[in-house]
Amino acid sequence: MGTAPAASAPKNVAAAKPDLPFYNASPVAISTGKWLVVVAACALSYVQLVAVPLPGSAAFQNWAHAILFPVIPLIALAWAAPAGWTAIFRRVRPRDVGAMFGFAAINLVATLGIAAVLGRFIELETNPIGDTLAALTAGERVSAYAASIPQLIGEELVTILPLLAIVSILVRSFRWSRGAAVTVAWLVTATTFAAMHLPTYGWNVIQCFAVIGVARLILSLAYLKTKNLWVSAGAHIINDWVLFTLPLVTAGLVFLV
Repeated sequence: MGTAPAASAPKNVAAAKPDLPFYNASPVAISTGKWLVVVAACALSYVQLVAVPLPGSAAFQNWAHAILFPVIPLIALAWAAPAGWTAIFRRVRPRDVGAMFGFAAINLVATLGIAAVLGRFIELETNPIGDTLAALTAGERVSAYAASIPQLIGEELVTILPLLAIVSILVRSFRWSRGAAVTVAWLVTATTFAAMHLPTYGWNVIQCFAVIGVARLILSLAYLKTKNLWVSAGAHIINDWVLFTLPLVTAGLVFLV
């Protein structure tokens, strides 16, 4: 007798499209109380960045604040989900690097376009980082760019972790649909992120919510699409480094002219 054909193997579950962590108890569930601690840690990390003086030189303070910014939320997340806190990070593949540059490009086009339109109607504030970088030596400038890496990763964490918290609480405690919860969390955290930048941009409300808010929506979308915080952080770093560098380059061109 001939051998019966083997049944087709089931689709590899691991190959399925990745989902957001925690809200569906994958890899672990985080209780509402623990989520509140994580969100409080995000707020604490922001406060230490902007309002807590540290001893030492300006360079040391810059690095210390920048490192504490992501470390504090990560410690809280590791406490809340010791067996699954790394789920917000995924392996970086070549296409993820492409996504970093793609989202950064979309962000730059969108925010610079919005800023150009707004500039016709209101006076826009400039980020003081441009003047700060211009006054630094070459070595100090390299250090400032390098220190911005952990700081921008921190900005991602203090946005994405509250986003995941809102999704988890709305789905698990209030029985919202995943789509509605993600939409609300996406909008709320973008608004909060924009508000965090009000002191940086002279409390220009329209500029912060129209420009910074849209930028945050795009950067958060990078995480929502890839489920990889390295991608949204990479896009954020590329975006900001371009914006940091443009004033330096244009000032040099003006000087040459």
